[in-house]
Amino acid sequence: MSDAATARSPWQAASIVRIEKRTPRVTSFFVQPSRPFAYRAGQHVDVRLTAPDGYQARRSYSIASAPDNDGVVELAIEKLDDGEVSPFFHEVAAAGDEIELRGPLGGHFVWPDDDGGPLLLIGGGSGVVPLMSMVRHRAARKSTVPVALVFSARIWDEVIFRDELIALDDRGDGFDLTLTLTREAARRPSDYSRRVDVTMVAQVMARLPGPPSLAFICGSNAFVSAAAQALIDAGVPAGEIRTERYGV
Repeated sequence: MSDAATARSPWQAASIVRIEKRTPRVTSFFVQPSRPFAYRAGQHVDVRLTAPDGYQARRSYSIASAPDNDGVVELAIEKLDDGEVSPFFHEVAAAGDEIELRGPLGGHFVWPDDDGGPLLLIGGGSGVVPLMSMVRHRAARKSTVPVALVFSARIWDEVIFRDELIALDDRGDGFDLTLTLTREAARRPSDYSRRVDVTMVAQVMARLPGPPSLAFICGSNAFVSAAAQALIDAGVPAGEIRTERYGV
């Protein structure tokens, strides 16, 4: 991050006001920043932890909540056994604890509802988090922009925000959800049980009223590369594809 961006986003204290288990390895931490915190759907924050001996660890986390909420920011954090920050959240953190965060950060991977659509979202695992912010932003604004979300997870119980996403899909207001499980059979008629590929992408796009004006992909490096190639093979121009990667 540039020095100018750092100056615009100084560190601030934030209190954990609520904790909610999402899946066996993903938990949402609802934090209240100490200063006003305006952000856009798709942005992220840096979190900093300081040990008693002064050692500091930092990690970036996407924001899951919509900008249209009450000022509380939801961070859906996956537990990484070899991580420096996520074990603290999963094993130590409690409501009332204080952390440090900086943000909001990121200006490329964002979607305000007035950008229009149709919109194609593809997420792998915890890569669905910034896409969930976009989906919730659309719902909060009562937007009619057509949005299709393809969410890849290993098994049914690892589908983050599963019940909320299915409820939004059931509303029939232009939001279309496709779940694809890579290690279990599909549970719903419209879902898949394989990795994201060009055939799947083409079938999802066919349910939109027109070609997507923007596509957002978030997940591991390998997932994003494969999904982006599937979109290109399905006819989506590379210039309309925005990506966010994590891990190695």
